[in-house]
Amino acid sequence: MKKAGILNRHLSGALAELGHGDGVLVCDAGMPIPDGPRVVDLAFRAGVPSFAEVLDGLLAELVVEGATAAEELSGRNRALLEGHFPGLSLVPHERLKELSAGARLVVRTGEARPYANVLLRCGVFF
Repeated sequence: MKKAGILNRHLSGALAELGHGDGVLVCDAGMPIPDGPRVVDLAFRAGVPSFAEVLDGLLAELVVEGATAAEELSGRNRALLEGHFPGLSLVPHERLKELSAGARLVVRTGEARPYANVLLRCGVFF
């Protein structure tokens, strides 16, 4: 068994398969999940695990070169994403849903607040 990092075998394996430019949608429990991408559903109950917890865990494992979120984003989630991604791209929520169809991986959190969604673009570590 892994000692550290992401223990969920489905998520760990999916992250290992990602390459440069691949999209990862990290979403709340209410975001419509597109057909096509691999889905790892971590939602246990409302709020568990939180969007922030899942995002922090993913960022410890991934190199991210860009991020896109809904312009309707506000409050705690806006501050969280702008703190992690100074060049955060904002698009209308409907556009984010369209873009999410091109993601290679969807990670669903238990977050129950609206617009806790971000589309990450993978980078390279060298």
